[in-house]
Amino acid sequence: MYLFDYLQNTPVAFYISMAVFGLIVGSFLNVVIHRLPKMLEIDWQQQCRTLLNPDTPERAPAEDFSLTTPRSQCPQCGHKISVMENIPVISYLILRGKCSACRQPIAIRYPVIELTSGMLAVFSAWHYGFGAHALLALLLAWSLLTLSVIDLDHQLLPDDITLPFLWLGLLVNMYGVFTDLHSSLIGAVAGYGVLWTVYMSFKLLTGKEGMGYGDFKLLAMLGAWLGWQMLPLIILLSSVTGAIIGIGLILLKLHDKSKPIPFGPYLALAGWIALVWGHDLNSIYLHWGAGH
Repeated sequence: MYLFDYLQNTPVAFYISMAVFGLIVGSFLNVVIHRLPKMLEIDWQQQCRTLLNPDTPERAPAEDFSLTTPRSQCPQCGHKISVMENIPVISYLILRGKCSACRQPIAIRYPVIELTSGMLAVFSAWHYGFGAHALLALLLAWSLLTLSVIDLDHQLLPDDITLPFLWLGLLVNMYGVFTDLHSSLIGAVAGYGVLWTVYMSFKLLTGKEGMGYGDFKLLAMLGAWLGWQMLPLIILLSSVTGAIIGIGLILLKLHDKSKPIPFGPYLALAGWIALVWGHDLNSIYLHWGAGH
């Protein structure tokens, strides 16, 4: 209790603690981003083998692969990462961005994700103050960061993240943390339904799939956390930013126009903006609309 009282009454200590906590969680998010898609792939392969050969005994994987095992290692030489080599950001700087064994470059994305996680933690502490509200908002922000990077890498928004956080959003709003339960429930249903309708309409008109079901679930998750009132803002922001960035990447020849651009990161960014400033933006829009 003394520690909580101290952090509550000492903003600088609170921000520093949240920064350190965010960096540590960022290191874990790197593990989730790297391993969860592989875990899903292993599980899907096992399910396919079982479906195609139901009479064949299930084959155990060559090694246990989860978020905790095996130990992290260099993808180039297989060097096992020690605890001292796994300190968020600091280890990367000490090692000068290279493996201590083979001296091959370590991807810059790892410290970037750790720093982003730390900055999100500090921002949540500053914006919401000491309390459960800040921690819950941070949990949502971390989930959006993780989903965004996975979608950029694999064009995949795992149910293992979106669905638990959808249920968590409903539970959180039973206590009216971000919105009331009625708005939360409608937000979850409408979030899924709106994008599903767009998807089906596009498919009927063109015969092509414009987005994946993971996008529906992500918007449903955001609707559960923030309420249906935030859905128009999220859809507008994600569509505009997605169009601008997508067109820019194609014009600059940084992305092949024949390849789909994942929509999840834009939904996630718009959702975070709606979480932090959504009520202010909606108020400005309604005030502007009333003036006209």
